Amino acid sequence: MDGLRKFEGRMEIRQDLSQKLLQTLVITPQLKLAIRLLQLSRLELAEEVQMQLEGNPALEEEASAEESIQYSDPATEKPLPNELTPHNHEREAEAPEEGVRDFDTRSRDDIENWQNFVDDYNRFSTGPTLRVTNEDYPSVEATVGNRTTLVEHLTSQLSLSDLTPREQQVGLWLIGNLNDDGYLVDVTAQEAADASGESVPFVQNVLKQLQAFDPIGVFARDLQECLMLQAKFYHPEMTNLHLLIENHLHDLERRHFHVIARGLKADLDEVKELVETLQRLEPRPGRAFASDDVIYIQPDVFVIKVGDEYITTLNEDGLPKLKISQYYEQTLKELEGGETKDYIKDKIRSAMWLIRSIHQRQSTIRKVTESIVRFQRDFFDHGVSHLRPLVLRDVAEDVGMHESTISRVTTNKYVHTPRGIFELKYFFNSRISSVQGEDQSSEGVKSRLKALIEAEDPSKPMSDLELVNKLREENIVIARRTVAKYREALGILPSSRRRRLV
Repeated sequence: MDGLRKFEGRMEIRQDLSQKLLQTLVITPQLKLAIRLLQLSRLELAEEVQMQLEGNPALEEEASAEESIQYSDPATEKPLPNELTPHNHEREAEAPEEGVRDFDTRSRDDIENWQNFVDDYNRFSTGPTLRVTNEDYPSVEATVGNRTTLVEHLTSQLSLSDLTPREQQVGLWLIGNLNDDGYLVDVTAQEAADASGESVPFVQNVLKQLQAFDPIGVFARDLQECLMLQAKFYHPEMTNLHLLIENHLHDLERRHFHVIARGLKADLDEVKELVETLQRLEPRPGRAFASDDVIYIQPDVFVIKVGDEYITTLNEDGLPKLKISQYYEQTLKELEGGETKDYIKDKIRSAMWLIRSIHQRQSTIRKVTESIVRFQRDFFDHGVSHLRPLVLRDVAEDVGMHESTISRVTTNKYVHTPRGIFELKYFFNSRISSVQGEDQSSEGVKSRLKALIEAEDPSKPMSDLELVNKLREENIVIARRTVAKYREALGILPSSRRRRLV
């Protein structure tokens, strides 16, 4: 007990005042905006800019030299007096570094020069200026069309057919339940009968007549029926082709040609001819009427070869140049204070942050692309087999940025090169050691693997283990499971399913 009292006597609660030096990362609104814009794709950036133009009255799109602008009061839409319109005199170019001074460090007098600040961004290019012709983009004619849909095509045939009005009503219901490939899936004859108020035999009779519509193969319930409809229409005399579709599609998938030959009582040459005929049939008859929703990739940056050098230039086409509204800038100067002035100042500040963040985004993309070109010069000169191993850290150290920044700037960003259009992330590859100690890139190994498979004997395709040995002969040492992974990434089937008759 005495010991407990002594222990309790030593317990006390004390409050001390002490100083500690801590480093913390404070993410400002400007930094958040810059990070968000950096990871946007080109299309998303254009949408973001348009949204900001619509939501921020202090932000305007700079008109081209060919456009004639009438400045007006946004409230009354009346023309502004000349003293409130932008000046037309030329300014001497100041150094770009002067134009990127932080907004919040400017003095009160400098606030009047916001427009100068923005003009500096638009005047000083973030990279070499080279003319990129429209030949790099698909023509308008290539993207605009008025294709007849599958439903329209079938409905037109239905209206011209000899079917009765009752049969046409069932036909319209069946047409409406086709998928894009022309298949009638997840629909039973009983469901069609219930929906139309007709009997099942009546519906089945209508379906049989619809299956004679163009394109042949539509209204099939599965692939086998689709192929059989086409085989009987185009090749009614080829009985063995009908038997192949009816009984041996599973064997064909597994490349069991000898099993097919025995089942059809035919030799391998005839089986080869049957397979070639089958391959000319259309497994998706409706795709000829698919919509032309083709999305063309617009590159963020161009790499152009000029002489022996590769020049990097940003693709500014379609991205509006922004500026601060002259009207709101002038209004801010005239106001003494109050909520209106605070509102305008806040809008101008937001516009400045956006303009600066876009500038930083474009500049970062250019710097990272230039670094990639330096690292991957052999690829640009000689092709994918010369793609060298490269990781984010290599580029980060080269341009003096963090790896996370490099990751953001290479995601959903595309570069147009003399060798095609690539996502910037394409150029980053893991290292694979060779027998001679030289590093190989994973993309280079994939390219070599694809070449080996394309050159193999189609009647005796190489197994993954045989491919491992072939690569080893070229001083590329990888495991069989790695070969399998790369093969699957290339969309290449295993050897048992690559076998072809020759």
